[in-house]
Amino acid sequence: MGTISVVLPFDNQEHFPRTLKQFTQSPAVEKVYVVHGGTYKEGEPKCEGVRSSTFSDGNAVGQILSNTMTDHLLVVSHSSALEMGQGALERLVSVAVDTGAGMVYSDYVTDKNGTKTNHPLIDYQPGAVRDGFDFGSAYLFSCKPVRYAITKYGLPPDVRYAGWYDIRLKLSIDSAIFHLQEFLYSKVEFDQRASGERLFDYVDPRNTAVQKEMEQVFTQYLKHIEAYLEPSFEPVPKPTVSFPVEASVIIPVRNRVRTISDAVRSALQQKTDFPYNVIVVDNHSTDGTGDAIQKIGAGDKRVVCITPGRLDLGIGGCWNEAIASPACGRYAVQLDSDDMYSGPATLQSVVDVFRGGDYGAVIGSYKLVNMDLKEIPPGVIDHREWSDDNGRNNALRINGLGAPRAFCTHLVRETQFPNVSYGEDYAVGLAITRKYRLGRIYDPVYLCRRWEGNTDAALAVDQSNRNDLYKDRLRTIEILARQKLNRKEE
Repeated sequence: MGTISVVLPFDNQEHFPRTLKQFTQSPAVEKVYVVHGGTYKEGEPKCEGVRSSTFSDGNAVGQILSNTMTDHLLVVSHSSALEMGQGALERLVSVAVDTGAGMVYSDYVTDKNGTKTNHPLIDYQPGAVRDGFDFGSAYLFSCKPVRYAITKYGLPPDVRYAGWYDIRLKLSIDSAIFHLQEFLYSKVEFDQRASGERLFDYVDPRNTAVQKEMEQVFTQYLKHIEAYLEPSFEPVPKPTVSFPVEASVIIPVRNRVRTISDAVRSALQQKTDFPYNVIVVDNHSTDGTGDAIQKIGAGDKRVVCITPGRLDLGIGGCWNEAIASPACGRYAVQLDSDDMYSGPATLQSVVDVFRGGDYGAVIGSYKLVNMDLKEIPPGVIDHREWSDDNGRNNALRINGLGAPRAFCTHLVRETQFPNVSYGEDYAVGLAITRKYRLGRIYDPVYLCRRWEGNTDAALAVDQSNRNDLYKDRLRTIEILARQKLNRKEE
C-alpha cells in the first residue's frame, strides 16, 4: 500500500481533535497538513501547520503539493465531525492504484440530528466542470499524476478560493477521476437547508470575489482543452418566414391552478409599441389550470392556448409546441407558470435589446420573491459575471443563465429544446451562445416566486443527483461540440 498525507482545515470546535486523531493514529498516514488562519498550535505527532486565510488559497495548495512526498494525498475539505469507515483509507488507495486514477472519491453517510442517511454521489464526466461539483468531504489524489499536471500546466495561480478547483481541473485533463460507489465515511451535516434554499448560493452577490476567481481558473482550463471560444460571433441569419406578431410570451404549464392566472395577467399587462401574444401550453392539467386559462383567454384574444396532442412532453417539449405554432412571434420570451414579470415594461425591454444589436438570445435579471411578492434572500440575481468577451465560456461553469430568457424564434426552431423538464433552457442557451452573441438586461425585470410548489423546492438526494448529472451531461455535449468547432477553424 502506498503512503498517504492528509490535508484538512483547522476547526476550533470540539469535534476537531477526534477528526484529526483518526489520521495521526493511522499507520498508513505519514503526515497531516493542518491549514489554519493562525490559531492552530503545532506540536501534535505527524502534523504540520500551513498558515493560510482560506483552505483553497492557491499559494497554500501549491505549498502543500510541492512539499508532499507520499504516494497519495487525502484532502478533507470539511473537518466537521468526520469519521472514516473501516479500512476506508486503504480502500481509496487500493482503488487509485488498481484504476490508475488521478483522483478517487466515494459516497458517504450524513448524520442529521442523529439520523444517518446514505448520501450517494454522481459520476465524474468531461462536463463535470462546475466548481460546486460534490465530491463529498474527503477525496484522494494520486501524487504522481498530480505532479505531472503541475509540470505540464503549472501550480495554482495566486487565488484565495480556487486553488483546489484549479488542481482538479488540470488533473482531469490527462488523468481519470474515479467515483467509488461505496459509503466510506460519515459526517455531520450542518447545512440542512432544502435544495431550493441552496440553489442560488453561487449567484449570491456576497460571493462575487469567489466567482471571479473560479471563472479565471476555469477559462484557463478551457484553453488547455481547446474548448475556449474567442469573443467573435456569427451574424444572426435573417428569418426566411414572416411572423404574425413581434413577440410571444411562452408559458408551459401543468397543474399550476394557484399561480397560472397571475402569470398570464402579468404577461397581458405589458405595454409595448408592437403587437404580441401569450402562448400558454397546457400540458394536460388535471387541477383546473385549463379552466383558469380559458377564463382569462375568453376576454383577451391575445391568449393562445395550446393543448399538445402528445402525452409524453416535458417543459422542453411544450416549448417546441409553442415555437412551432404559426401563432408564435419573431421573438419567443419565457415566463414560468409560477412566476411574473416585474412590471409592464419587461417585454418592451427585451425586444429593445434585440432591436439594438445582433443577438441570438436575450436574458434578463430577476428578483427572488415569496408568494406575497416580497423580496427574499439573496434578492436580485443579475448574473453580472457575464461579459461579452467571456460569458459564453463561463456559462459552462455555472448552473443557469438568468431569466427571463428570450430567443429568436427562427433559431430555436432549428435548435429545438430537449424534451425534459429540467435544464432544457440551459441546453438551448449553451447551443445558441456557441455561435451567436447574447444580449443582457441587468435590471430586475422578472419575479421568481419561491414557494413549496416549486419543482426544485425540496428535492431528495436522488432527484438532485439526476438533475446535476443531466446538466453535467449537457456540458459534456457542449464541450465536445466546442472542441470540434475549434478544430474546424484551425
